[in-house]
Amino acid sequence: MDKPTSRPNKRRIYFIDKSFQAKFILKFCALVVLGGLLTIGLLYFLAMQSTTVSFVNSRVVVRTTADFLLPVLVQTVAVVVVVVGFATVIVTLLVSHKIAGPLYRFKKVMTDLQEGDFSQDFRIRHLDQLQDLAGSFNETIKKTRDKIKLLKEGLKALENGLNNISESEISDTKRSLLSELKKASEELNKSIRYFKTG
Repeated sequence: MDKPTSRPNKRRIYFIDKSFQAKFILKFCALVVLGGLLTIGLLYFLAMQSTTVSFVNSRVVVRTTADFLLPVLVQTVAVVVVVVGFATVIVTLLVSHKIAGPLYRFKKVMTDLQEGDFSQDFRIRHLDQLQDLAGSFNETIKKTRDKIKLLKEGLKALENGLNNISESEISDTKRSLLSELKKASEELNKSIRYFKTG
């Protein structure tokens, strides 16, 4: 029996940065609720100017239109707020996912760079936000990686040159200089080995 293939770049965890995403979702839900309350208030205010005659339990009742509409209005807006609020949670979760995911990846790559690992690029999915930042960041990583490679090559050439000089071929005054150059070369080599470029 064949295994079903899954999409390679699909995230399975939608709450990547729970604090950011929860605040993001709550702000939009608050806007939905505020919109519902504003609708009720505005319609109630506008309906206060008129009266409505209705039959309630076989009696004729005269009330302001606002008082007549308020219960129906509250029920309707409550249903709309719940439905639109649920849709808002889904949409904002997906949108925040496209922001939080790249930010999480950015933090991870920054941690690797702090450890001297320049071998990885900053890759995010093609539909994620922050594509321009990813491109600029990758260009910075590539340029830094290339400079480190040039430094490594130059250091290797320096070490080869220093190792080809025999101490017996030079005068006593220059031997101490050669020794210092070799020590400096070793220190540079230790420092440059910190960086990983691939």
